[in-house]
This record gives sequence, structure tokens and C-alpha cells, in this order.
Amino acid sequence: MTRAGDDLNTRTAEERQREIVRAARATGSVDVTALADELGVAKETIRRDLRALEDHGLVRRTHGGAYPVESAAFETTLAFRATSHVPEKRRIAAAAAELLGDAETVFVDEGFTPQLIAEALPTGRALTVVTASLPVAGALAEAENVSVLLLGGRVRAGTLATVDHWTTKMLAGFVVDLAYLGANGISREHGLTTPDPAVSEVKAQAIRAARRTVFAGVHTKFGAVSFCRFAEVGAVDAIVTSTQLPAAEAHRYSLLGPQVIRV
Repeated sequence: MTRAGDDLNTRTAEERQREIVRAARATGSVDVTALADELGVAKETIRRDLRALEDHGLVRRTHGGAYPVESAAFETTLAFRATSHVPEKRRIAAAAAELLGDAETVFVDEGFTPQLIAEALPTGRALTVVTASLPVAGALAEAENVSVLLLGGRVRAGTLATVDHWTTKMLAGFVVDLAYLGANGISREHGLTTPDPAVSEVKAQAIRAARRTVFAGVHTKFGAVSFCRFAEVGAVDAIVTSTQLPAAEAHRYSLLGPQVIRV
């Protein structure tokens, strides 16, 4: 008699690892125990698979599992980002908004954390916000003292943000006091990265247009590397993240130039 798991055990390591990546991308994370049960192999086999996948830049391992790394072939949607690490993102956004200072013109990037920053900005004084993000523009459109400039261009379905030459050309005509940026990954070796070249161009242009730049992102962004680099770590003036990024690692980033704020 053939056991139900026998056909699973005949999978090659490559087939098994493809299935792990597929599951991670579909659900946002995978668990070693659950994968071992589902694929009919030992937990140590799954751990070896995850180590191999991490070496290839496809996942990041966590205690007991892993989550997918965004790449040229895979990027999470804005809707998914609005469901993950939300309390951490809200704390980061509030702290980032406090760095506004006396800025009167601000660029706010696409993404869920930048959207939360936009919502946290003070509306009791005059402020001009430039953005490529439709959700950011929508969040601020009715604020009495905020003037919103939405950059034109092709709208990406997954993030509801504009890109391509229309966007960067319009942005090149501005000088803003402060730019709030997100990224799909930030590492000391490879800087700030994102999967899509068109998005990378908008972010790079925002840095060129800004007098000050703040990167805001959850702890899982650190050490992750995506396809397109748009800035070195030293190009940003401040990094805002959470205390889930170890203090020692935060210090290593600060040695590259930016102030690192953990909340």
C-alpha cells in the first residue's frame, strides 16, 4: 500500500523549494513545521531548503519559518502591505511625521507606510505635498491647509502609484524641503532597493529633488535586497524603524551617515 506522503517524498529539492517559494509568496510567510507536514519531509530538510533559498535571495529566514523577499518577479500589493506589521508601521509613521520640522513642501512616496505618514502629518498649517501615490493624494485631498500635487504617469495596479517619464519629468521640476521614502529592501552593502526599474527612477528623482530625505520602514526591510538600487544608505538623512531592529544593527547603519531612530 502506498502512503499519502510517498509521492511528496519523491520531489527533488528544487521542486520542493519552488513549492516553498510559491507558498511564501501566496501567504506572506511559511512555517517550518507546517511545511514539513505538507511536503512529507523532516523539519531539518525544510530548514536546509530555507537556507538555500535565503542564499539565493528568495526568502528571509525567521525563527521557525521564513517570508518572501520581493524581487523583479515578485512584489507584494498595497492591499497586502496594509495587513502586515500594521502596529509597527503606525508607530514608525508617527515618528517619521514628527521629523517634518519647518518643512513647507514634502514628497511622500508610494506604499502603505508612506500613506500612514501622510495621514499623520499636521494639517493645522500650510503644507504642500507632492506624491505619485493615489492613496496618499486621496488621504490628504480634503485637508483644509494641505495642497496636494499628484504626479502624472502610468498607474501601477499593485501599488496605485504613477511611474515612467511623465512622473519623473514632473518631479524634476520641483525642489522639496523633505522627502519621505519607502523601499522594498535596505542593506548596508546594496543600499535602498525596489523590484521595478520604473519605481526606482521615481524614488531616485525624489532624492535629487529633496533637501532632506527620510527613509521609513519596518525591521523586515533591513538586510533585504531587491532588483533595482536607487540610493546608498548615506544618501538619506534619517532612518525611522522599530525597536525590532537590533540596536547594534541600527548603529552599523548610522555609521554610514543617517540618524537612525527606533520606536
